[in-house]
Amino acid sequence: MKNPSLPPWHFIVTCALLAATLTASNLSANRTSESLVQPLDTISRQIAGFIGIDNPPLDAHMLQTLNATTYLGRTYEKPALRADLFIAFYAQQRAGESMHSPKHCLPGAGWEIWDYDVAEVTANHQTFKINKYAISHEGERRLVLYWYQSKNRIIASEYAGKILLAKDTLLHQSTAASIIRIMVPDQPGAFEQARLFASELIPQVQRCFGR
Repeated sequence: MKNPSLPPWHFIVTCALLAATLTASNLSANRTSESLVQPLDTISRQIAGFIGIDNPPLDAHMLQTLNATTYLGRTYEKPALRADLFIAFYAQQRAGESMHSPKHCLPGAGWEIWDYDVAEVTANHQTFKINKYAISHEGERRLVLYWYQSKNRIIASEYAGKILLAKDTLLHQSTAASIIRIMVPDQPGAFEQARLFASELIPQVQRCFGR
């Protein structure tokens, strides 16, 4: 039986997010910009049996909207399967702002998110939870894996990310982080291949952060 005197969980979460944002705002003057130890383009063009080529550069409007410090866009291919990789790195994040999540960008580009879940990926003998979306547009169906990765953590939740942003500002005066997205066709075996790709990609991104 619920206790009527207790506030609903979503009210508690909202208060926590507001507190985190206010804390980060008050400490914003202490933020430092943190560069990558290795550039993103040092990530291998051969991952999990895929071979990658660089995508054309983003146009000026997209770059302004993304507002990232640097980014990497590549198309990786293996027989009968193509994987689109996009990584955006932010050397410094501002309180109250967030990286451009596929959760919001995909519908804006005309994709319908018809299913979403969390997947587990193993890398460096650790297991991480990442987002798994199933999307469609004009009869085309794709799977999307994405996560947020910084020097010290890998997370799926945007809400946890906002709270941890305040923590990092307080303890480390650093808010550098990246968002990583892998997109593959929604076809038999594609999810397993994408998850394997993610497993081999995560350590390479960690090396870019200096781990």
